[in-house]
Amino acid sequence: MVTVATLLLLRHGRTTANADGGLAGRQPVELDETGRAQATAVGERLKGLPLAAVVTSPLIRCRQTLELALPEAEPVVEEGLIECGYGSWEGQPLKKLAKEPLWPVVQQHPSAAVFPDGESMAAMSARAVAAVRAWDARITAEHGPEAVWLACSHGDVIKAIVADALGVHLDLFQRIVADPASVTAIRYTSLRPFLVRLNDTGGDLAGLVPPPAKRRRRAARKADSDAAVGGGAGAAR
Repeated sequence: MVTVATLLLLRHGRTTANADGGLAGRQPVELDETGRAQATAVGERLKGLPLAAVVTSPLIRCRQTLELALPEAEPVVEEGLIECGYGSWEGQPLKKLAKEPLWPVVQQHPSAAVFPDGESMAAMSARAVAAVRAWDARITAEHGPEAVWLACSHGDVIKAIVADALGVHLDLFQRIVADPASVTAIRYTSLRPFLVRLNDTGGDLAGLVPPPAKRRRRAARKADSDAAVGGGAGAAR
């Protein structure tokens, strides 16, 4: 029995910068044709889910993704979900940046990476995690533990949130993948978060909606933060 809200993290669709091999950062790059198709396709997967709230990074690529995926939604802008501030790295080709002395630090020791004239990866992680945890607590309080809500953000931001949910150091977050238009699901319980789905780019999302609430003894609620020994039975079909 699930008694906490479910967060769906949606990465924006592919952009012109993604296609060209550039680092967009906070520049106003837009979805390319493939990205628009990805956003439309993920909208079909999200259709019918009872989303209690839709939150987004302020950048246009996220807002475009939601306009195509969830045209009836009224997204709320959350500055904490904005892309990492890559400073003077923004707009440059990744193949050029790979030759910079900071590149191996970003790859192997990201918690120590501070982008020139930009943000540190540790600061990005801290403000993104704080934002989603605050929203999750608010939505649970306002809409109940069966609520499902969605946040649209960026690859490194989503990876940092997932690393926090897994309880792993930020230096390991480069092992996580968040593809364009992918869906990742997290549930924050009182004792630990659960990563329910990661980098999902296809398939039915209906199983992420919690079952209807049932009356239970207070003692039984304590088990909501317990992992299912042996893996559990999965979502009911």
